Amino acid sequence: MKTIVFLYNTSCIYEIVILNYFLKYSGIDAEFVSLDGEPVTVMEGYSINVSDKLTAIDADSVGLMIVPGGNTHEIDNPVVWKYLNQVNNHKGIIAAICAGVDVLDHAGVLNGIVSTHSTDLDVAVDGNIITSRANGYVDFAIEAAKKLRLFKDEQDLQETIAFWRNHQRMQ
Repeated sequence: MKTIVFLYNTSCIYEIVILNYFLKYSGIDAEFVSLDGEPVTVMEGYSINVSDKLTAIDADSVGLMIVPGGNTHEIDNPVVWKYLNQVNNHKGIIAAICAGVDVLDHAGVLNGIVSTHSTDLDVAVDGNIITSRANGYVDFAIEAAKKLRLFKDEQDLQETIAFWRNHQRMQ
């Protein structure tokens, strides 16, 4: 199963950096894609090359799709909505944060599930869908990692929470 990070111009990279770190540290290679396969310039000013365009990746092969926040106007469209629904229908995990959640909502992916649009939670997990407000980026990463079973055991999870959420120095 593939892991894809769906980037677009004005994506907020800071919201997904920790999750990408967890993936890389766990040996999972995330593939960066954009709507048209062209490089993007993210909100923080970095220019990021992508490996392909979104629709070149078979949606049935996606095990995790990450949708960061930002100004989503260029990706909030029927092509992306159809792709998200295909990933969802095949039970791929979809993790969206901030304005990325709006795109899931417009696609109909959030219908009937608990999300940050239907609750006051900073991070919500319902089935294969993870949604987060921008300020929940640490818990967003932790919840996605839990869903992917990236933690070796409960101690590993608790050490990760202590370090990333509670800013405790590790011995």
